[in-house]
Amino acid sequence: MILEVAGLSKNFGGIKALAGVDFHLDEGELIGMIGPNGSGKTTVFNVITGIYRPAGGSVTMDGTPLVGLSPHAINRLGIVRTFQNIRLFRNLSVMDNVRIACHSHVRYGPLSALCRSGGFYQAEGEIWEKAMHLLSIVSLQDRRKELAKNLPYGDQRKLEIARALATEPRILLLDEPAAGMNPFEVGRLMEFIREIRERFRLSILLIEHQMRLVMGICERIVVMDFGQVIARGAPEEIRNNPRVIEAYLGEGSGGEG
Repeated sequence: MILEVAGLSKNFGGIKALAGVDFHLDEGELIGMIGPNGSGKTTVFNVITGIYRPAGGSVTMDGTPLVGLSPHAINRLGIVRTFQNIRLFRNLSVMDNVRIACHSHVRYGPLSALCRSGGFYQAEGEIWEKAMHLLSIVSLQDRRKELAKNLPYGDQRKLEIARALATEPRILLLDEPAAGMNPFEVGRLMEFIREIRERFRLSILLIEHQMRLVMGICERIVVMDFGQVIARGAPEEIRNNPRVIEAYLGEGSGGEG
């Protein structure tokens, strides 16, 4: 077990966004989190990554408590995320978007950067090579000088993932990576997620509404509704779970039309 969420609760005023959420992620596992809009999925991501502090419960990575840590401290431990709404540095180049993420692991300090020491130039050269390698993995190396905002939507998604990989994560949180994609693009994304999991030895938790993607690549699925986990299991179990069907289609959906 690399990540454990236990008894997580979060309130926004009088609204219970999360109420006793429990699940875990094993090392090397790829699990999906699904549920109707407003069920609390993105709030879980925000708590795990330190954007929100929960009202109760715990989040641990390899036994290390994460609640109370800043987002950058959690990132340094090896957790990184993408966003439902793409959050690139839109007015920077494709290359600079990835290079910035690489700087979370630089070995030189402000003085070396100011004086342009030999160590600074060596580290910057290594960062350039690392960024080029990551861009080649997502087939964006030839567009490295373009502004991020000028990339097609699908390429912006790939750039966001490349930037996440630059932080050298152990856990990758993907928030609706297939949003806005057509069926062909979804198929390619499925293969890409499988590839990066193997190449980078990642544990992946993804939120997604595209059932083809979730059922096609996830080993386990966690289903949320009204801030609670209502089901867990393999894709086939989830597909036939009455509580899941009710959450998505409404009570009595199996009756007369």
